[in-house]
Amino acid sequence: MTTERKDGRRRGRWTALVLLLAAAGACRADRDPGLIAASGHVEATEVRVGSEVAGKVEALPIEEGSPVAAGQEIARIDRTDIELARTTARAERAQADAELRLRVAGSRPEDVAEAQALVERAQADLVGAQSDFDRMVGLLASGSGTEKARDDARSRRDQAAAAVRAASERLARLRAGSRKEEIDAARARVAAADARIAELDEQWKDAAVTAPVAGVVTEKLVERGELVTRGRALAVVTDVAHPWLTVYLPEPDLGRIRLGQEVDVATDSGQQRKGRITFISPQAEFTPKNVQTPEERAKLVYKVKIALDNADGLFKPGMPAEARLRAAAGDGR
Repeated sequence: MTTERKDGRRRGRWTALVLLLAAAGACRADRDPGLIAASGHVEATEVRVGSEVAGKVEALPIEEGSPVAAGQEIARIDRTDIELARTTARAERAQADAELRLRVAGSRPEDVAEAQALVERAQADLVGAQSDFDRMVGLLASGSGTEKARDDARSRRDQAAAAVRAASERLARLRAGSRKEEIDAARARVAAADARIAELDEQWKDAAVTAPVAGVVTEKLVERGELVTRGRALAVVTDVAHPWLTVYLPEPDLGRIRLGQEVDVATDSGQQRKGRITFISPQAEFTPKNVQTPEERAKLVYKVKIALDNADGLFKPGMPAEARLRAAAGDGR
């Protein structure tokens, strides 16, 4: 290769480099200093819908991609065990209620009358026993009786007196009825039974699992017939109607934006929609790892959320998009 050719190639390379730098300078000169551009990814609220009761999945009328409305049933857990428990709880409640009514009602008149008769009988026996004792004391004093006969009569009298006291106490107890503490305990057993029934009724309702938000089923985590535990996630519902774009801006740009400001958002396919700034983070953080250049990753940035108009369903979670907004006057923090 001749020296002239080498020199010609060098001159050609320098000419190309000068033209490239000139073009780059022209682009920077044409760049709008009032325009802020940032790239990010679309996000949306994802709800993992779980079961509040354990059991077998009896029905699962959804598929991935199915639209669901808020409150729509997306799964149902078998209720057989819950119904059996409810039947038992109702029977226990009826028993507790019967005991409470019995405590409140007190003794039956027939029982009181019977106790009164026993008192009178015991009093009559006491009178007879006292007479026998008095007679034996008199016979012993006249020399006709014995000390043993007198002691036996005294014992029968004391037993009759004790029988009178026992019968009188039983009569008083029947007339007084149940103690307040016994009634309170019976009432508490009724309340506990009511609470158990209410708990089982709630479990009956919870066996029908409903979507907490309107959206699209983006993941089905179980199949019909599976046994699930309490708290197990059954499906993921994504609120695709209210997505947002998350971007990160450096600190100098924060003073040029404000909450509620309108934003132009464009997808990689070139479609454009409107958005609105709804959140500006008050704390700085390192640029996320998905930013490609090391220079950008070394900077501290602030997270900004842009609510998107998604009436036509254009935006999908994870979709990359670019936000462009005109710098606003005033402090946008």
